[in-house]
Amino acid sequence: MPHTIVTEVCEGIADCADACPVACIHDGPGKNIKGTDWYWIDFDTCIDCGICLQVCPVEGAIAPEERPDLQKTPF
Repeated sequence: MPHTIVTEVCEGIADCADACPVACIHDGPGKNIKGTDWYWIDFDTCIDCGICLQVCPVEGAIAPEERPDLQKTPF
C-alpha cells in the first residue's frame, strides 16, 4: 500500500523526493495552509519501500498508508 504525504503538514523540504528510488514524489503547485511548498506521492508508482518515512524530518508529514483524503493531488 502506498504512503501519503499529508499536504497541510508537509514543509517542502524534499528529502523524500531526493531519496525516492522510483521518483514517485512530486512537488505540488502553490503553497499549503502553512504557507510552505508541499509534495505529493503518485500512488500508482509508489512501491511502499518506506524510505520517505525514514528521511522526512517533519513529524506527521507522511502517513504510512494510502490516504487520498489527506493529500492534495494536482490532477
